[in-house]
Amino acid sequence: QVQLVESGGGLVQAGGSLRLSCAATGGTISSYGMAWLRQAPGKEREFVAAISWSGSSTYYIPAVKGRFTLSRDNAKNTVYLQMNSLRPEDTAVYYCAADPSGWGVDGYDYWGQGTQVTVSS
Repeated sequence: QVQLVESGGGLVQAGGSLRLSCAATGGTISSYGMAWLRQAPGKEREFVAAISWSGSSTYYIPAVKGRFTLSRDNAKNTVYLQMNSLRPEDTAVYYCAADPSGWGVDGYDYWGQGTQVTVSS
């Protein structure tokens, strides 16, 4: 059973950066597409970004494109979300998730517990 553990969240001022990590244990995620989703207070959970199993394809929502970069290291069984130029509207709990289709956008078998990102203005 794969378990996903996010880390790297915290409090940062607007314009700052954070790097989130999602480490998998109990199995390999090398064949899984991986995604990051977020949920702000009082809002629905929303998709943020995805990366294919090989890392050759990535997808970002327009709100984060150009500011966030998703990468993966299959040897380390870990996915990273580099977040730059953070804005207060990026404040949310960020979750990583694993998609067995390999593309990161087709539904998720495994979820992490989430990590809080708070951006102050």
